[in-house]
Amino acid sequence: MKKKVIVVDDFENTRWIVQQILQKEPELDVLGAENGVEALKFFNGEPVDLLITDLNMPQMDGIELVAKVRAMDKYRFIPIIMLTTERNPEKKQKALDIKVTTWIQKPFEQGQFRKIVRKVLRLK
Repeated sequence: MKKKVIVVDDFENTRWIVQQILQKEPELDVLGAENGVEALKFFNGEPVDLLITDLNMPQMDGIELVAKVRAMDKYRFIPIIMLTTERNPEKKQKALDIKVTTWIQKPFEQGQFRKIVRKVLRLK
């Protein structure tokens, strides 16, 4: 069974690039959302194996999205990657405080990104 990955970013190009990179992994089913409000629709009781989210987005930012996901029993322990251009150390600490698994700075190197995703999903 494929692992379900949700990619959330308000910039369509970034979301598309991340989805294209991850769709090269045959074990992954990659879905996208434009913002946190849209992303929450995927957290409806169905399995989600990884959330990759931007930090700064309209309607609901990444911090609020992660907090809402972590408040749901079924998704409390799924890995979450914050993929962002944000460089503010206070915001990074806030993300880590709400249990973001890891923080990746944009722009990123594709091979390293795929390696991190495979590691957090425990894929060989």
